Amino acid sequence: MTMTLLDQDHARSSVSSAEWLRDTTAAVRVSFTWMGVRKTLTPEQKTQAAEAFGAEGECLSAGKKLLDTKHTAYKDVTAVRGQVLAYWKGCTLPYPEPGVRLLRQDQVEAFHERMTQFRGQLEEAVERLNERYGELQASARRRLGSLFNPADYPATLQGLFGVDWDFPSVEPPDYLLHLSPALYEQERARAVARFDEAVQLAEQAFLGEIAQLVAHLTERLTGTPESERKIFRDSAVRNLTEFFDRFQQLNIRSNPELDALVEQARRIVQGHQPQDLRDNAALRQQVASQLSGVQAALDGLLVDRPRRKIIRAGAAAQGGSHATAH
Repeated sequence: MTMTLLDQDHARSSVSSAEWLRDTTAAVRVSFTWMGVRKTLTPEQKTQAAEAFGAEGECLSAGKKLLDTKHTAYKDVTAVRGQVLAYWKGCTLPYPEPGVRLLRQDQVEAFHERMTQFRGQLEEAVERLNERYGELQASARRRLGSLFNPADYPATLQGLFGVDWDFPSVEPPDYLLHLSPALYEQERARAVARFDEAVQLAEQAFLGEIAQLVAHLTERLTGTPESERKIFRDSAVRNLTEFFDRFQQLNIRSNPELDALVEQARRIVQGHQPQDLRDNAALRQQVASQLSGVQAALDGLLVDRPRRKIIRAGAAAQGGSHATAH
């Protein structure tokens, strides 16, 4: 049965933020297969390079770049990787295990579909890069001179770049309960503590991000008689409004003070277009003044954060190349 928004609000109010996070999210991990474009020089090559400085080869750390990473075709490949990471981090919450983040369970199918699209885009970009592979090798031969070694270059780039994702379990397996109830309980308590920490990480991430965004927009809007008004880009406003949308989707309501400040900032900038702020000095001053108050309160939360961390940690104690993306 589908829960209404009212039902969801009631359910949230009846459990802790950590319990809500544990019940409504799935762990998701993103990893990449990525061809290395740098290689360490051989001992003989390092010795030869060191001689130019009168140094010993074993004291020198040196490498060579196999491909021109500034080439448009290569940059297209890395751009897809950047888009994947931005999407993954933008729709998930942090988790204390490296390379793992938390995704709302009702977004799992949409996440899988979007990642499948990214995989297709990456494959297309790699195919275009492979078409220019001969050109890149010829360029490397000219740049590297005697350091060029054909053996460093595979016959094709197909299969050397890829993206994968999976949904690892962060709960103890059921079979462990039958094998060792005590060990199962130990692992269950560990999982609970990790979700307590995940709540704290989410708070820190949201707080740090909005504090930076508000401070930036306030600084862009503020002018003094001695200096000209600073010019700000549309992104200064757009990034903040995008944060509000993401906060609304991912907020676990663990910090009422933060919730109130985010809502206050949202109301201040709501309905104001960047051009309006450029053209209307009175509006610009009003928004800057109001955001300054929010900024001061956010700074107070940032200062108070270590104390909150200690309190939360104490409460938790009483209660119980293939590379992974980070």
